Order: sequence, then C-alpha cells, then structure tokens
Amino acid sequence: QVQFVESGGGLVQPGGSLRLSCATSGSTFVIWDMGWYRQVPGKQREMVAMITRSGTTNYSDSVKGRFTISRDNAKNTVYLQMNSLKPEDTGFYYCNVRGVVATQNYWGQGTQVTVSS
Repeated sequence: QVQFVESGGGLVQPGGSLRLSCATSGSTFVIWDMGWYRQVPGKQREMVAMITRSGTTNYSDSVKGRFTISRDNAKNTVYLQMNSLKPEDTGFYYCNVRGVVATQNYWGQGTQVTVSS
C-alpha cells in the first residue's frame, strides 16, 4: 500500500495562489506517473495535471498557463503550483500515483481548495 501526505489546500481569494504537495511512501513499485485530479459535488473526478517520471507534463485546458506540476523522484513527492486562481478551480484535489501495471494505481485522501472572495 502507498501512504500519502497531502497538504497545501485552503481558502484563497480569486487571483491568489496555492501550492499543493503530496508526499508518498511505502510504494513497492516504481512510480511512473503522478498527478492531481479535482472533484466537485455532482461531477466526475477530472484530471488537472499529470507528470511522468521523466518530467513530461499534461494539463487540462482550464489550467494551462496558470498551474505548474512538478515532482521530486527521490522523495516520491509531487507538487502543484496554482496561480491566478479562479472560483471554478474550487474542488477537492486528489493526488494520484501509478506504476506500469494497471493495478498500481493509488489515490490520496484529498485536500480542499476553495477560491472565493
């Protein structure tokens, strides 16, 4: 099992910034992909940003140019720098890690991000 420690969520005004962190431990496999997903009530969980072990990134169109994902492979930690936040960025943000095998797919407990004036 993979253990997660997520932090950095909270309440911020529109235009503000937050930095999410997700530290993992206990993995018995090589973590290839790390990502952040967002879920709001009544909607499916959606990908916000992903990063491969080699550093290739992918972002949802709604956050391109505002969010930056990064990772520290030595620490098995992934970060999400969120700038120019908008009310529609509000949601519960989940950290996800994956290995090469389909069953190697684990989720963190999530952290709430609220963008409101």
